[in-house]
Amino acid sequence: MVIKHNSAQRAGGRLRRRLRGTVAAAAAGLAGVAGTGAAPATPAPAAAAPCPAALAGKATCYTGQDDNGAPYAIAVPEHWNGSLVVHAHGGPDLGDAPDPGRSLDDLERWSVMVDQGYAWAGSSYRRGGYGTRMAAADTESVRRLFVSAFGTPRRTYLHGQSWGGNVAAKTAETYGRAKGAYDGVLLTNGVLAGGSRGYDYRVDLRVVYQYYCHNHPRPAEPQYPLWQGLRADSTMTAAGLRARLQECTGHASAPQERTAAQQRNLDDILGVTKIPERTLESHLRFATFTFRDIVHDRLGDRNPFGNRGVRYSGSHDDKALNAGVERFSPDPTAVRDLSYDSDLTGRVGLPVLTLHAIDDPTAFVEHESAYRATLAGADRAGNLVQTFTDEHEHSGLSVAEYANSLAALDTWVRTGRKPTARSIAAACPAFDRVYGTGCFYDAGFRPAPYAARVAARPGGRDWPAMTATQERAWSRVTGVGIAP
Repeated sequence: MVIKHNSAQRAGGRLRRRLRGTVAAAAAGLAGVAGTGAAPATPAPAAAAPCPAALAGKATCYTGQDDNGAPYAIAVPEHWNGSLVVHAHGGPDLGDAPDPGRSLDDLERWSVMVDQGYAWAGSSYRRGGYGTRMAAADTESVRRLFVSAFGTPRRTYLHGQSWGGNVAAKTAETYGRAKGAYDGVLLTNGVLAGGSRGYDYRVDLRVVYQYYCHNHPRPAEPQYPLWQGLRADSTMTAAGLRARLQECTGHASAPQERTAAQQRNLDDILGVTKIPERTLESHLRFATFTFRDIVHDRLGDRNPFGNRGVRYSGSHDDKALNAGVERFSPDPTAVRDLSYDSDLTGRVGLPVLTLHAIDDPTAFVEHESAYRATLAGADRAGNLVQTFTDEHEHSGLSVAEYANSLAALDTWVRTGRKPTARSIAAACPAFDRVYGTGCFYDAGFRPAPYAARVAARPGGRDWPAMTATQERAWSRVTGVGIAP
């Protein structure tokens, strides 16, 4: 299924030979990407690196570091079709230092894109922790590095997975207006409701869990408002949190091994939050450690979350739950800043194709309803095609579907003919004959509104607009680039 272009292959061979001498200089000269406020790291020259096993003998791979200290990986197939996929990874991973291996890991996960003839470039981001605009700036940075080393690709596509879907969508809105920067966007299992409301169900989990379990924190431990996720100086680990979850709910035990109290706690928590049992622990980790990162490290201990006025239901005693659950209201300036960083405006002028598992247990499929409403509000819904599959995982879908989605987006961009969910589903079997991983499209599926899955906050979202001075201050503090 690879589209081969002999002229592109010859150009790719010539351009690959230029990489060693040009990437470091390109990194030093990038414009329009904000720094972190500290002195930038000295960029490390790109160097040839072993490709993932799936690409052995099919591509040449390189790794390096941009001038903000963000590691990156690049792969150029031996039979390059002249186009590029720029990848935005999910997470966010926590910790101050970037993970140099993250991009190579993602290259291995989506090696099908290189197998289909596309060059691939991905950033590991300059640090761990939350920061959608930061990650978007680093994603744009690796695109520019690639162009400086290899020349302008025929076409450039953004791909974002999970939180990387938020990052890729923000990249398209922020940098996609530049002529020739990007031609289309592919978002797979994306977190597309934005930070100011996309984590409300985890806010609900945090308070509902504590109402039933009383062990996070325990009564004898220092107390803190639950919107913090975890107090800043806590030494709790993921293993420690898992032990508390097991203590309260027995979630890791077979049902017959749980006590009656554990089973009732588990039933109530799942019934109220609508979170699948198999991802309960991962969602609670996010509502603990990532909330701490957002609140303490990114927002200066201001609260962007609220649940006042939310009516919880689905437990054995909703009246008692609603009377006893912790309540709080957000700081409007914290909501404003989180919204500025991660909410989407819908103002994207590129073709956008999404692929989402209907039973995604992490980024619920209703995120797609929120995204469609966002584009419709900006009068850009005509730029969007959404596809859905009868799959049950978040981190990986059928390889044949990834190849099919990228081909559908490329055809849309090249021809100007907008596909439909049905036409995309009909094209998948040709790719499945190559990869044998199945085609699971449900072309007639439409997700319910976002509010059907996540309890709406009364009063909506009202906060003051960020001034230009506040934008500059936000950039200095967080390392987030300001849109050109």
